[in-house]
Amino acid sequence: MLQGIGGQWRLVLTGLAALLISTVTASTAGMYLGSSSNLLERIPGLMVLLPPSIDMRGNISGVLASRLSSSMHLGEFEIDFSRGSLLSSNLISSLVITLLTAFVLGVFATAISWLIGLATPSISDLVLISVVSGIISGVLVMGITLVVALASYRYGLDLDLIAAPAVTTAGDLVTLPVLILSAPLVLAVPQTIRTIACAGILLIVIGAIVFTRRQTEYFRKIVAERTLLLVPLAFIGTLAGAVYGFDIEQLVDVAAFLILLPPFMGGLGSIGGILGSRLSTGMHMGEINPSVRPERGVVHQFIISYLYTLVLLPLIAIIAHAAAVLLGLNSPGLSVLVAISLVAGMAIMTLVNGVAYITASLSFQYGLDPDNFGIPVITSLIDLIGAITLVAVINLLL
Repeated sequence: MLQGIGGQWRLVLTGLAALLISTVTASTAGMYLGSSSNLLERIPGLMVLLPPSIDMRGNISGVLASRLSSSMHLGEFEIDFSRGSLLSSNLISSLVITLLTAFVLGVFATAISWLIGLATPSISDLVLISVVSGIISGVLVMGITLVVALASYRYGLDLDLIAAPAVTTAGDLVTLPVLILSAPLVLAVPQTIRTIACAGILLIVIGAIVFTRRQTEYFRKIVAERTLLLVPLAFIGTLAGAVYGFDIEQLVDVAAFLILLPPFMGGLGSIGGILGSRLSTGMHMGEINPSVRPERGVVHQFIISYLYTLVLLPLIAIIAHAAAVLLGLNSPGLSVLVAISLVAGMAIMTLVNGVAYITASLSFQYGLDPDNFGIPVITSLIDLIGAITLVAVINLLL
């Protein structure tokens, strides 16, 4: 077993380096969130929208990267942006999916906020905030994903190991501030103009659906498969936001937890994304068989995921505590924060290993592309189960 893992040490170190860079970078987003506690107190409904918004950016661009990675491994990838090309179809379909999911997220976040009694803007306002922030951040994150993919192709790097950390970090760094900044700006616009703008967005959504129906079968399949998966996952993401919404007072009072959230969820999502991409590529290449009992190579990937988790989570907690102290925000203490991060993270990663393998195996066996399913399912479950686990461990250890 150790020999099998040792034979992959270069890949393991590549993934670890990418994860360390993304973790330190994502902590910047955590500091921004911690310093935005006043806005979350004023509009707590934003906390319901925040996790699924970040999640969708990572899901959409993560799947884009995973699909491009598989095409590189299979020798099908070309730097060709012409209409109908593999690269063009994946980019435009990702933009369409970004619009559709952002619209749905606004509706879900409003409904969930009302149900749990959180103060929130009207449905038209939250849809407008979701779509405006979603399109801006989505285009930026997809641009970063494309640059990473082209650089990996140019320099012969394994995109599976680089894409998930890069995309997750980009999703955190871009989506969070764009959403936080968009909310007050949108609400400052006169109500009549906001209502008209929301009606215009509805027309654009309808136009995007019509546009998709007129494209190639390959394009329609990408949009259909991913949208049908991402809509229920968007709902799961809003439930994760609701979990934080229930505990919003404690999160705001002890702002170190807000600083911890983006790198904690992003780090676990990156590890899960690496695992999902590796399993998907292995099945495409015929190196992994989707059997009931995981093969030795799959177990190696599980162990590597645990190793990544054990290295990253204490670092995330240390950074969150140090940032809270520097910003003059409350922290439960370094040892407590490290314990919370490790206990919650290891429990979540155990679930992620199982879900990643089951998702990749079932999708592959039923003729579906595991690239379309692995990362979205993993990251969305991390959001919900991670929120429940993290809040439970916080209340248990404090």
